[in-house]
Amino acid sequence: MSTRSVAVIGHGMVGHRFVEALRARDVADEWRVLVFGEEADAAYDRVGLSSYVGNWDRTELALAGNDYPGDDLVESRLGTPVRSIDRHGRRIVTDDGEFGYDALVLATGSYAFVPPVPGHDLPGCHVYRTLDDLDAIRIDAERSLAGDPDAVGIVVGGGLLGLEAANALRSLGMKAHVVEVNPRLMPQQIDEGGGEHLARMIGALGIDISLSSGTTSIESTGSGLRVTLKDESAVDAGLLVFAAGVRPRDELARDAGLDLAERGGVLTDITCVTSDPNIYAIGEVAAIEGRCYGLVGPGYATAEVVVDQLLGGDAGFPGADMSTKLKLLGVDVASFGDAMGTTPGALDVVVSDPIGGTYAKLVLSDDAQTLLGGILVGDASSYGVLRPLVGSSLPGDPVALISPNSASGGAQIGVGALPDEAQICSCNDVSKATLCSAIADGACTVADLKGCTNAGTSCGSCVPLLSQLLTAEGVEVSKALCEHFSQSRAELFEIIQASGIRTFSELIERYGNGTGCDLCKPTVASILASTSSDHILDGEQASLQDSNDHFLANIQRNGTYSVVPRVPGGDITAEQLILIGEIARDFGLYTKITGGQRIDMFGATVDQLPEIWRRLVEGGMESGQAYGKSLRTVKSCVGSDWCRYGQQDSVQMAIDLELRYRGLRSPHKIKMAVSGCARECAEARGKDVGVIATESGWNLYVGGNGGMTPKHAQLLASDLDSGTLIRYVDRFLMYYIRTADRLQRTAPWVEALDGGLDHLREVIIDDSLGLAAEFEESMSQHVSGYSCEWKGVLADPDKLARFVSFVNAPESPDPTVEFGEKQGRKVPVLIGTPTVRSTR
Repeated sequence: MSTRSVAVIGHGMVGHRFVEALRARDVADEWRVLVFGEEADAAYDRVGLSSYVGNWDRTELALAGNDYPGDDLVESRLGTPVRSIDRHGRRIVTDDGEFGYDALVLATGSYAFVPPVPGHDLPGCHVYRTLDDLDAIRIDAERSLAGDPDAVGIVVGGGLLGLEAANALRSLGMKAHVVEVNPRLMPQQIDEGGGEHLARMIGALGIDISLSSGTTSIESTGSGLRVTLKDESAVDAGLLVFAAGVRPRDELARDAGLDLAERGGVLTDITCVTSDPNIYAIGEVAAIEGRCYGLVGPGYATAEVVVDQLLGGDAGFPGADMSTKLKLLGVDVASFGDAMGTTPGALDVVVSDPIGGTYAKLVLSDDAQTLLGGILVGDASSYGVLRPLVGSSLPGDPVALISPNSASGGAQIGVGALPDEAQICSCNDVSKATLCSAIADGACTVADLKGCTNAGTSCGSCVPLLSQLLTAEGVEVSKALCEHFSQSRAELFEIIQASGIRTFSELIERYGNGTGCDLCKPTVASILASTSSDHILDGEQASLQDSNDHFLANIQRNGTYSVVPRVPGGDITAEQLILIGEIARDFGLYTKITGGQRIDMFGATVDQLPEIWRRLVEGGMESGQAYGKSLRTVKSCVGSDWCRYGQQDSVQMAIDLELRYRGLRSPHKIKMAVSGCARECAEARGKDVGVIATESGWNLYVGGNGGMTPKHAQLLASDLDSGTLIRYVDRFLMYYIRTADRLQRTAPWVEALDGGLDHLREVIIDDSLGLAAEFEESMSQHVSGYSCEWKGVLADPDKLARFVSFVNAPESPDPTVEFGEKQGRKVPVLIGTPTVRSTR
């Protein structure tokens, strides 16, 4: 069979899903794919668009495989808008030429609706739809704040997108003012009661809200905009963002003569075929039997339908779950099923707690037996199990299920109560039965379930249910650290802390078996270091360390080591710079400024390390612990001392944090950063602990990591004073150190917690475990007991004895070490096997 061509117009999330689904089929070589994207960026996570604010790294939103590496049957043309469609000649026309097709898929999505208000096209007016839109908003925000630190940003629209835009403006340092034509926020998702709660909580964050209002005119003031509202009041603003809804991008279809729906969108039947049998429509532009669906889940379903149709199948659109679960400005909001109670005879069960800040409503059938839908504001923890129960009998008293303090509610509802046909993952249409089948076939972790079913790979709201389902299905995941200890790392931590054991040999004798291995020895060494201020090279503990800790330096590719003195917060004196320069010159070391704002010196041999560190310590510097699983650096911008945008003293806060947590041994390395304003020059949201200054104090973010799977840190608490911030960081770090697995960074640790960030917030802020005081006391003991590890080595002849090149010839240099030059830089050359001592 000859290969046919399918053209895809639009490279958003749904267009990308179509290409992936088609190429994944066994018979997909029947089709060659040509993808046209109007934006210069390949498909990215538009659902997570707001996470771009403050990070400004487009690559972090890129969808996996969006460049189709190694696939000769897929060609993508980015930044190439399609101008017209020649249906009769089966060709599409772009500025680059004409391209033929056998089948055409319209995945053009939607555009931001701009009300025809006089002045809507003035400079300073924006929409909130693409990465380019956010870049333009940032530029205007910075311009406005430069002229007025209290500049206001107006958002027209109080729906989901409008509240995200308001949060973005707030993050950029502006005062946000939301204008909504309806009498409540998020009118499509929540009812009047939920809207009142949401408005109250968002208003408490300092965001102005005008309901039952609108804009009647927009005028330029030269330095900004004057926006007149429906009540004839005027607001002076630095910029304005329209977030008043979206409209399907159906202009190409209209010009080509395709049938459109009454309210816009390309009209299709349930197979997603348009009035032209060779053209399909998917995603937001598709009006399936006259209705457009604006969520990613239904969009993905349409992509799968068209793939099946192209390959000779008979799939049809299965309908859509329009449920949503969101966190807006730190407030949980969820709606599912018939949330507004439009079903004839529907009954409402409402639990409203304005003091606790929660609102919950269940919509029931007229006999009060069947769940039809619901709304949750302030606490959406029960969304995961309530949503799949829509259309089913309730497993208990509906009031108990949604009462915030009900002891029976949690016990009555769980993943075990869901029927097999319940849809656990609405984004990817994965049922409980499918997941149970995967578990029966050997999937024993959340990662396994994600990989074989795609559940939890889109919005992620169903991930807690996946974990619960594994437990409900009797999957026992071994928590043993290794073959020598049946306990997990967290359990060994508790044993060591409670028993007072201070040696590996005693621990393995009493609680383990055998002699230990390369897994348990350094893990136990780390726990021992976390629970005392003993030097890591004292006594038996020295033999447990890995090669880096063994010599208190990072080994490099040619067997030499790096020397990294601490530079708290990047703050360094001229004398310290001169000292580092003199040492680098005298020992022939290569120097490089790191991403953590300190200076690495590369190329030191083992025997040189003590003398190098002697000079550094005498010069007032100390170990930066770049070799340890511990705090590395606390990066900072210049903050309010120097920067005209700085809202707080980020430098001093960074110094205080680094000096407080230096030497803190942990399951993995820890990185921090402090930004003096929402412009985020210190990139705080990419760190395990990120602090961003606000006008009122500090926002605390946790769980951001780099590495193979970069993660943004998540907002834990807002507008904290300095004392509260440090207490929360103390608690976060000690909870992590006690409970994380071996070599587990904070991002996967937070994700693996039962309840995730919500649970973490309960432990850290609400002290739900009653351990806050203990965490703070443990950190206080660490701070008071800290001493520089290299200073301890220099004062101990026994420790110094390990720093020789060869035991029988301590003055001889390592013959495997040699250096060369690369573009004027000193680089290592490997001429033999590096002399690396065993650490066992």
